[in-house]
Amino acid sequence: MGVTATLTLLGDAITKVENFLYVFATVYTLVILAYIVTSWLRLPYSPWLNRIQRFLYDVTEPYLRLFRRVLPSTGPLDFSPMVAVIVLWALEQVAIRILEQFH
Repeated sequence: MGVTATLTLLGDAITKVENFLYVFATVYTLVILAYIVTSWLRLPYSPWLNRIQRFLYDVTEPYLRLFRRVLPSTGPLDFSPMVAVIVLWALEQVAIRILEQFH
């Protein structure tokens, strides 16, 4: 295997990691948005809907809790999801820019 083939494989791996980071940030943002929407709505009792709400809670709450500890309480408004999404996208952009240095 020559140097050119090795560099091509490395470039392909870096591109795949960049794509994964982008898709992960997008999907996790959508999950946070779904969690916010379902927390606003009063859904009828259904085992399936409760499972979906519980899944969204279990997936998003550990990450959102990091920001709820730091941000001051503003009464009924919770800014932690907005800050969490901004930080998630900023970290994704930083990671992609670092990976682009290896291209």
